[in-house]
Amino acid sequence: MENFIYALLILIPIAGIIFSVMISLKKRAAGHSAGKILRVNLLTFVLLVLLTTGLALSVSATNEPTDFQPTATTSETTATPANSNGLGLLAAGLVTGLAGIGGGIAVAAGAPAAIAATSEDPKAFGKSLIFVALGESIALYGVVISILILNKI
Repeated sequence: MENFIYALLILIPIAGIIFSVMISLKKRAAGHSAGKILRVNLLTFVLLVLLTTGLALSVSATNEPTDFQPTATTSETTATPANSNGLGLLAAGLVTGLAGIGGGIAVAAGAPAAIAATSEDPKAFGKSLIFVALGESIALYGVVISILILNKI
């Protein structure tokens, strides 16, 4: 049963993304606006994230062991579940993925404006480069937080 649930965790997002792209291409060919198609795709993405997270949490809850394995710390011994790394890995993946998406959106908005500003005034290159780098730093912050989460588990 576990293998079936793990297969669902992999196949449902892939099938949802393929289905969403097919519908988007069909709607675009029919003449629908790109903004409306983007809203539908974003809604599909959010629903897939929630569904995958719910499935992962349900698998984590059903596989929770009844006995605890002691984990040694520097001053005392605490009891932690043997399967507690799953939520930490899920959190690290979500942090990295969402920060990467946010950084991509920021660079997608900032880079064309920086190119246009540089083409009009070459002296504006340094200022525009700073704004593009600020957008990229969002993704780097997500990676740093993800590394901190992974070091904690």
